[in-house]
Amino acid sequence: MTVLVGTSGWQYDDWRGRFYPDDLPKRAWLGFFATRFPTVEVNNSFYRLPSADAFARWRAETPEGFAVAVKASRFITHIRRMRDCRDPVELLWTRARALG
Repeated sequence: MTVLVGTSGWQYDDWRGRFYPDDLPKRAWLGFFATRFPTVEVNNSFYRLPSADAFARWRAETPEGFAVAVKASRFITHIRRMRDCRDPVELLWTRARALG
């Protein structure tokens, strides 16, 4: 069994100076994060579906083998309650494919 330890998200302002160097621009945070952890959960996908470009950018900013867990949208889990969710799941999957 492979166990990967990461966090739920990487864009927390209070991590600046504690985890991220003070002078590191936010746009470089994911790349820095990926040098310290092998995985991260995309937490914001629960609230808003990221664009295909965002998924592609995250792929470009992380090394080969970096694992990204994509949290299912609350639209699927809480509003639709996993019923009649084929189209929203397909849309999520279509965009997330850009991760590789």
